[in-house]
Amino acid sequence: MRGLKGKNVLVTGGSSGIGQAIAVRFAEYGANVAINYLREREEADDTEQQVEACVSRVKQEGVRHVLVRGDVSKEDEAIDMVAQAVEGLGGLDVLVNNAGIQISRPTEELSSEDFEKVLGVNLLGAFLCAREAIRHFLDNEAPGCILNISSVHQRIPKPGYLGYSVSKGGMQNLTTTLALEYAGRGIRVNGIGPGATITPINQAWIEDPEKKEQVESHIPMGRAGTADEMAGVTCFLASDDGAYITGQTLFVDGGLTLYPSFLTPWSSE
Repeated sequence: MRGLKGKNVLVTGGSSGIGQAIAVRFAEYGANVAINYLREREEADDTEQQVEACVSRVKQEGVRHVLVRGDVSKEDEAIDMVAQAVEGLGGLDVLVNNAGIQISRPTEELSSEDFEKVLGVNLLGAFLCAREAIRHFLDNEAPGCILNISSVHQRIPKPGYLGYSVSKGGMQNLTTTLALEYAGRGIRVNGIGPGATITPINQAWIEDPEKKEQVESHIPMGRAGTADEMAGVTCFLASDDGAYITGQTLFVDGGLTLYPSFLTPWSSE
């Protein structure tokens, strides 16, 4: 993909799922990648092996990769993690804010600690990493790109997951506000809104035919997406082909945000 070769990319929460697929795809396109992980070194090692396999296929591109530990919800760790990525790669051109968690609980049973925990990772963490990336771009008087991995639930309510829905709604505004604030300084900010996506964390419903049908019956295209499909769109938005796009969230959801219940008319006519 045009414009990705040799770029330095940091992917937060890159040790599994969508984040891992994004890191691997950037490497395939010849970008250098820094992969952030929290505490599961085994997952990080597995990701490193996958990225190394990609690096071997694009060795002529001179791809580098580093692993950087850090909890994005903690300011000192987020600052240090971005600094490690810059040092390890020799700079930073693209930040992918992918780290995220969710806690399932009826709202009347949701503690303030759990609510704050989800917002801390999903929203505060995205802000902290974006701020550090922006500081780097400005200090180096260089253009930059920030990609926020949001969710269809920045638009569609998700009862029982209040912290998650609120955090993704906030991420939408984070995306648009930063995009407007820095558009004139060469920094683009966009979001990706995945719908139901097949990742290791979803194995419970993927392997249960009844639950799988419940999920996919809501999707107009009739299937869940793959992490690789999310990665492809992420790379497009970071590439030269997406150079005139900023402040947008591109939903990659098989039509889930098209109000599928309206497929069959039910209003009076």
